[in-house]
Amino acid sequence: MTSKKINPVKFASLIGLVIIVLCFIAYGSLKRINSLPENDETIVKKTLINPVKTNVSLRDSIVGFGMELLGKPYAAGGCSRNGFDCSGFVYFVFQHYKIQVPRSSSEFSHFGKEIPIKSVRKGDILVFLSPTRNDIGHVGIVTNPKGKESDFIHASSGSEMKVIITSLKKEGYTRRFVKAVDVISAY
Repeated sequence: MTSKKINPVKFASLIGLVIIVLCFIAYGSLKRINSLPENDETIVKKTLINPVKTNVSLRDSIVGFGMELLGKPYAAGGCSRNGFDCSGFVYFVFQHYKIQVPRSSSEFSHFGKEIPIKSVRKGDILVFLSPTRNDIGHVGIVTNPKGKESDFIHASSGSEMKVIITSLKKEGYTRRFVKAVDVISAY
């Protein structure tokens, strides 16, 4: 009997090729096994989510919401996006944030924490006399605090007949101004 000599280089190449094929098969099998959910769980890719940090205060939010209503019509007794009277506007805006304020402007005579006009901040309420009688009859929300020159948003029954921004330095409002009220600090 004659023995055949095996070429060691060819034999090593053949073994190496078999090992590589077996590694690919094993890798593919492991990949399929790892991709199957265990116990019917859903696999979700891991994603890093960086939350957007905002520093919007309640006061800014109140003013921002009020600004969305600019131009809405004045409506006597109105308290909806269809139309507002002055106290209906203030009530609607604050109710959006679940803050209780009076529905009638006259009820503001003894409501809230009175603050000096020089200390007003966004979202504070300005209270005015009625243009026709010596009783509380108008309210608005401070949008740009500047003491006696603060701007405020309100539903005007004047010639504008809509939600507008007015300056407290406007003569008709300067002489009728009664007080500023902070209702937000309590929340």
